[in-house]
Amino acid sequence: MRRLLRWALIGVVGLVAVSLLWAALYRVVPPPVTPLMLIRAIGGSGLSRDWEPLDRISPALVEAVIASEDSGFCGHGGFDWAAIEDAFEENEDGKRLRGGSTISQQTAKNAFLWPDRSWARKGAEAWFTLLIEQLWSKRRILEVYLNIIEWDDGVYGAEAAARHHFGKSAAALTRREAALLAVVLPNPRDWSPTRPGPYVARRAGVIERRMALVRRDGLADCVR
Repeated sequence: MRRLLRWALIGVVGLVAVSLLWAALYRVVPPPVTPLMLIRAIGGSGLSRDWEPLDRISPALVEAVIASEDSGFCGHGGFDWAAIEDAFEENEDGKRLRGGSTISQQTAKNAFLWPDRSWARKGAEAWFTLLIEQLWSKRRILEVYLNIIEWDDGVYGAEAAARHHFGKSAAALTRREAALLAVVLPNPRDWSPTRPGPYVARRAGVIERRMALVRRDGLADCVR
């Protein structure tokens, strides 16, 4: 039993050390690939992705993503506890699943982990969220997020998405285009920013109005 416990402790320490080094590396080095990219590629999807620093991505997209995904991004430490509580309440008794993930959590999940809804993966996501909140700046978190998030089948990151959907660079996106890209993030393989259905078009209008509030209230100041 003592030997088993010793090996278990060694394993835990090893995992912690590897995760710390991994997160520290991605603080300065762009993630070359993510688990989701590999899974999609094995499944037959292509891989279109061009890394761009945050200052070469339209500020409108920054505002749109914060407005749509996580308006408290600059103020929290990685978790929006009110949103998590609301999600748990709405997910009870077989109700339709609702997410409560922040941009930090989504970045941790996409950069380091596999797509799954198990408690093990959720626990690992929480751990990596804590790590990047401590080791990275908010600007770095958003930069990585915007460069690895999926925006269509085989399309990852703002630059590839802008060119795929609108035929322009991420730096040239308009406010409307940015809002449309932000709206489809929850379901990028089924929703289209260039052929928006009624819900996507209506929701993009809401996001455009919220973008003005993000700018007015300084909700994106931590990444300026």
